Amino acid sequence: MTFPRLSRARLGGMMGASLLACLLLWGTVAAEAQNPANYRRIEDIIYGRKHGVALTLDVFEPARTNGYGVLFMVSGGFFSSKSAINPAHYRPFLDRGYTVFAVVHGSQPKYTIPEIVEDVHRAVRFVRYHAAKWGIRPDKLGVCGASAGGHLSLTLGTQGGPGRPEAADAVDRASSAVQAVACFFPPTDFLNYGKTGEVAVGIGILREFRPAFGPRSDQPQERLKYGREISPIYFITSNLPPTLIIHGDADKLVPIQQAESFVEKAREAGAKAKLIVRPGRGHGWVDMLQDVQLLADWFDEHLRGLKTP
Repeated sequence: MTFPRLSRARLGGMMGASLLACLLLWGTVAAEAQNPANYRRIEDIIYGRKHGVALTLDVFEPARTNGYGVLFMVSGGFFSSKSAINPAHYRPFLDRGYTVFAVVHGSQPKYTIPEIVEDVHRAVRFVRYHAAKWGIRPDKLGVCGASAGGHLSLTLGTQGGPGRPEAADAVDRASSAVQAVACFFPPTDFLNYGKTGEVAVGIGILREFRPAFGPRSDQPQERLKYGREISPIYFITSNLPPTLIIHGDADKLVPIQQAESFVEKAREAGAKAKLIVRPGRGHGWVDMLQDVQLLADWFDEHLRGLKTP
């Protein structure tokens, strides 16, 4: 099965030029100019390999660490790129002492969502296994992202768990569980996308993202089974780590219903979940960097146990 060839312009639109890179661009240069670097960046650390290709992450170590780590899913439209890593996006975390791991995963159209999910599980296992190297607690990891990165964050929150005891690689024996999730406008239920019964498994609203879903999305009956497998909402239990979602109520690409239904089901399961609605906002907004502070507040409260306003 071959995928349709995508023009650079169309693919660029799909991945949103790393989404947050575009959304926060206007405030980035000024913020960096006014705030000299208070971190050390270690680039291109290989956290895994697949089909002969290296999977990498960049580590941002604050000048004064608080002993906790946050994994940032660098993903938009299930496309990931090193060029999309922007330190300005992580400043609210770095300023509070968090060590940030910017995770680059295998991208569509070469890799599908299940294959991408494997990458981010591996990234969490890698960070946990090497936690002592960066002076962070292996039992207190947070994860965040936006859009597709938010979906991957919730996937880790709902399905992260023990590694394989028999694995030859010690990293794969570590857990991929995270202890707190905070994200922006994530897809959560591809079988009820915007309204009950609206299927978006590479069709409908998300038809332009079909390569990320792969050939299983072409078969109507298989599509329903597959959609459930890749939707975080169907894996919610009372063990869901504390989860924060920030979503605009005018989002046309990822309807706010996706966040509302996830949070509602999480609360029904007895888990702690919170939704912050941004009235009139679409799929991203120019002052999102201010809202990243709220993600940092969430981690302060649920990783560090600090009281927040």
